[in-house]
Amino acid sequence: MCGIVAIWGEEAEEEQLLAMLKQIVHRGPDAHGLFTGKNGGLGHQRLSIMDPPGGNQPLYNEDRSRCIVANGEIYNFPELRQRLAPNHTFVSSSDSEAILHLYDEEGHQSAPQLDGMFAFAIAEKDQIFAARDAIGIKPLYYSEDQGRFWLASELKSLAGQVDNIKEFPPGSYYHSATGFQTFYEVPDIMPGNQPAPYYLKRIRKTLEQSVEKRLMSDVPLGAFLSGGLDSSLIVALARRSLGKPLHTFSVGLKDSEDLQAARRLSQYLDTIHHEYILSIEEVMEKLPEIIYHLESFDRDLVRSAIPCYFTSRLAAQEVKVILTGEGADELFAGYDYYKDIDDPELVLHQELRRSVASLHNINLQRVDRLTMAHSLEGRVPFLDLEMIKLAQEVPAEFKLPNDPPMEKWILRQAFEDLLPADILWRKKQQFDEGSGTVDLLDQALKGVMNEKEASERQAAYPEANLRDPEECFYHKLFMQVFERPEPILQNVARWAERQEGIS
Repeated sequence: MCGIVAIWGEEAEEEQLLAMLKQIVHRGPDAHGLFTGKNGGLGHQRLSIMDPPGGNQPLYNEDRSRCIVANGEIYNFPELRQRLAPNHTFVSSSDSEAILHLYDEEGHQSAPQLDGMFAFAIAEKDQIFAARDAIGIKPLYYSEDQGRFWLASELKSLAGQVDNIKEFPPGSYYHSATGFQTFYEVPDIMPGNQPAPYYLKRIRKTLEQSVEKRLMSDVPLGAFLSGGLDSSLIVALARRSLGKPLHTFSVGLKDSEDLQAARRLSQYLDTIHHEYILSIEEVMEKLPEIIYHLESFDRDLVRSAIPCYFTSRLAAQEVKVILTGEGADELFAGYDYYKDIDDPELVLHQELRRSVASLHNINLQRVDRLTMAHSLEGRVPFLDLEMIKLAQEVPAEFKLPNDPPMEKWILRQAFEDLLPADILWRKKQQFDEGSGTVDLLDQALKGVMNEKEASERQAAYPEANLRDPEECFYHKLFMQVFERPEPILQNVARWAERQEGIS
């Protein structure tokens, strides 16, 4: 897990690349590297996960005609390496090197063959090739400014250099000779009509395999554990696959529901559990830093980013890789607003597909930014491409039965023997609710932004569509923590917009 930058189109100055890297040192404090040539340059900040001593980047192919900087993990790299080894000499056991040699063989068609989360750039003579993973788990932004093509893992790297910044589309690649091409979209397939047991078996097997492949690591690995269904399933499957205790991490107000449920499950599964008690004072002290790393003022995103920030900080004291339960709600109808959809078979099915496709700049942005703020790699087993495809096949009636309206019913049923009943059937709570962050913020934010100040800010920034005094306060902090906030503002997504127009 790392941070990457690139400037292409004319000779790049090292000082400019280093200035961009300086903004994302937190993504990779273990090492940094540069490539510069007459057509541009690449930069890399490394968080050492695979092959810590030998995987520094940029990595070069055998004749040094191409080099790569990459961020992410390629879970099928052992198979790719075996396939490529007869024709290529590998100088490391880094999964990123497999991307480079695959590109040597397959060119543009290399990106669709990668199973993992990734954002990378390959320099070759006077051309550059870049790609981002199918769902957008790993971030990437670009700009076509000043006659050059710019890339960076975070907006803050580009905001000091260019004015017009755009998100690199998930499931896409770019080549300087041909432009952007899409290689993946969330499958748009109609649900099947098989009985529930058929889907139960497939869901179980697919998630087991997804967790198993994400245990790949040469450094310590752990898992977030809120005590809710999603993180509990991931921890239980990881614990079973590893065959030994793993580190788990929770935060919340003293005696919050999340902390109590996480303690119970940790004892049940025999994990090495760590928890941290949140306080109003510390949350308010760290809020500007949280917003800076999040690169958003969206109220819902900020609220969920707060516990994510503190859990990541706690986890980083013990591990460098963390498993999370992100994505299950979008695949199996976990949010309350799904229950208000009148036509579950058609409208709910399409809304779930849209929800998955919109994760890249909302919840996945939160997970990436707040884990990487503490140099921690986050992995999301639910968002394996096989699980995404399977979830589109499962009828809505099994995800959210109308009577009673139990969210993620079929996911619970698939693992009925794995978790205690009170955890398995615990009602969905968002991260900020279960941890007590909502109550904490209600107390902490009293008086920080009155109605008059909020109205003035709403009038001054109509394009921001600020919803209430709380979001106005986050927006105020956002404008303060960035020297040049305007280019970043162009890319702030809104969680609430995903619900608009749904009936």
